[in-house]
Amino acid sequence: MRSRSGADFPGISYLIETQPGKILLTSATINGANLLTPAAIRDITYDEIELVFDFSEPLDPQNYQPYFSFSPTVPVSYSLENENRRVTVRNSTPLDYYEQYLAVINTNLTSAQGFEFDGFSKTFLTGLNPEPKMPPLGDEALLDKIQQYTFRYFWDFAHPVSGLARERNTSGELVTIGGSGFGLKAIITGIHRGFISRAEGVDRLRKIVTFLGNADRFHGVWPHWMNGSTGRTIAFSANDDGADLVETSFMAQGLITVRQFLDENTPLENTLISDINALLDSIEWDWFTRGGQDVLYWHWSPNVGWAMNMQIKGYNEALITYLLAASSENHGVGADVYHRGWASSGAIRNGSSFYGIPLPVGFNFGGPLFFAHYSFLGLDPRNLSDTYADYWVQNRNHTLINRAHAIANPNRYAGYSDVSWGFTASDNPFGYLAHEPTRDNGTITPTAAISSIPYTPEESMEAIRHFYFILGDKLWGQYGFYDAFNPTNAWWARSYLAIDQGPIIIMIENHRSGLLWDLFMTAPEIQSALDKLGFTSGQ
Repeated sequence: MRSRSGADFPGISYLIETQPGKILLTSATINGANLLTPAAIRDITYDEIELVFDFSEPLDPQNYQPYFSFSPTVPVSYSLENENRRVTVRNSTPLDYYEQYLAVINTNLTSAQGFEFDGFSKTFLTGLNPEPKMPPLGDEALLDKIQQYTFRYFWDFAHPVSGLARERNTSGELVTIGGSGFGLKAIITGIHRGFISRAEGVDRLRKIVTFLGNADRFHGVWPHWMNGSTGRTIAFSANDDGADLVETSFMAQGLITVRQFLDENTPLENTLISDINALLDSIEWDWFTRGGQDVLYWHWSPNVGWAMNMQIKGYNEALITYLLAASSENHGVGADVYHRGWASSGAIRNGSSFYGIPLPVGFNFGGPLFFAHYSFLGLDPRNLSDTYADYWVQNRNHTLINRAHAIANPNRYAGYSDVSWGFTASDNPFGYLAHEPTRDNGTITPTAAISSIPYTPEESMEAIRHFYFILGDKLWGQYGFYDAFNPTNAWWARSYLAIDQGPIIIMIENHRSGLLWDLFMTAPEIQSALDKLGFTSGQ
């Protein structure tokens, strides 16, 4: 090439390098559901899945399968269609139910022309496998089995020195006073059901009562936690290192029930009755009015005094605390403490309806369902009422509201239904929480529905069958039902907690025979306290 004047051009060269082309994922579905949305993908059929991926460029038929994977691993088959732009993936064996799976397309995937891919991943959750996982069993036999397995937590797993119940199945030396109070009733139930002999049960009860008499107490009140070998206090929190009046009331409820069960005409049992009475008489309920206030206080510490500063006000699990405080002959409190303290001069009333169900007292939607259990393990709510509530109606309606929330499922969590429900305090994937309709993170706690069986026998039995037969391969273990599960997070507890196990065996027994209710209500001081506080009761 020359210029017009004839000069030569020496020439120039350019190196042009093109960027590799990109493969685009234009569509991705699983069983027809869009995988490209940011929304959670739930309730995918566990036994038959079909994932369809459409790409903008043809793939290499000889080199695409290794770049598709699942976690956990899923045996699958592949097909390439639509001019090699569509990959269809199908499972060759059923997936696990209520399990999270991660589908991944690796960034090393290339098209037939060498185009690159930016990668893709998406989590999906399989739905319920409705097939039974456990052998058939009639309802009565199933209740027997649940009680027997749950009993083992308080018998086989009890602390070997004190006989008290460990807080949870990983607690080692740490035992819980409230949960051990539940355990006393579990032992009575075990004798009644023939799981142990009366002699074995009474011997264990003697060990527990003797240990309690030598353990730390503060104005007669036990701490929340203690060392099961030494009886010395284990702090529940920084300022909670002394007396816990509510936990002590759960223990006292158990001790009264045991006393009423024992035979005063048998010398060994009569001695045990005397020892129990000495423990009960030493509880200074009135001291916890903190100088004569019309309210009880939950905690007191020998180191920081009243620093916790927590008044016991309803409505919650502590109704039994006020009843027992009123029952004491030497350290009793008056009716004004109940009405002004617990009932806040009537402010305890609710009166609204939730899911169309009226709630006489308490928080909106009722709160966690243990409110309907802990005080009523011995206190019989049948025909029990005062100026604020009919407590059978309260507990039944609280339970029905709890169940109705699962049916309504406003947060669209996985696994909720008319047979899969129950919100109360338990472990969860994120720690521990007092679950309730207003604090709902997708966790279902079996003790909630099971322990309400006296109030909702049909609904609770449906839940029991579901938990055992349909979920039992994940939810059933050495001591009965594990603490909780959260299908939305594919989480299943492997823990047992004394305060969740106890109500199961006790309330099933109250449903079947009324045993613990009948025993506790025969105590003369309980009848006097009910009269004193203005309750009416009776069959």
